[in-house]
Amino acid sequence: MLVGGTNTSAATIIRAMTALIANPNAMKKVQAEIRESVGKKSIVNEDDVQTLPYFKAVIKETLRLYPPAPLLVPRETMENSILDGYEIKPTTIIYVNAWAIARDPEIWENPEEFIPERFLNSDIDFKGQNFELIPFGAGRRGCPAMALGVANVELVLSNLLYAFDWELPCGMKREDIDTDVLPGLTMHKKKPLCLVPQNYL
Repeated sequence: MLVGGTNTSAATIIRAMTALIANPNAMKKVQAEIRESVGKKSIVNEDDVQTLPYFKAVIKETLRLYPPAPLLVPRETMENSILDGYEIKPTTIIYVNAWAIARDPEIWENPEEFIPERFLNSDIDFKGQNFELIPFGAGRRGCPAMALGVANVELVLSNLLYAFDWELPCGMKREDIDTDVLPGLTMHKKKPLCLVPQNYL
């Protein structure tokens, strides 16, 4: 659980920062929300995070666009079943592509764009009850480290956004940001994200 909850959390935080630096309006909006809510405290804590709806929407949108594990853990069917007209025999190995589901244009409007606002007036959550967003799987075999992973992402990301203003390195443009992925079970960036922090506090 510790390895699963930290490796994927790191990938999610980097993906969130990548998406935010590429979308300066979203970056300004989420930083303004955090700083207005938290005030002049030294750090953002767990209680503070619960009162940040736009920040929570940023995390949901990051998990939608960049699920930390794009293919969920394989499952084996236990009995004969019919799905969408296809017969699935017992002991068939099933792979669920959470990445493709979260970018399905029949479900999501502008699925390739980073738009946290889509979650502001929506009941859709990533906890396994809404099958259009299942980065942690669903049901009894959902990710056991989900609570740990989400808490890690919320605390680290909120403090990074609260304490620093972020800029691209000199000479780099938003169009130059690379989003390619390394091969593997977790969606880590192929090229490291390089940002310049400026103290806010």
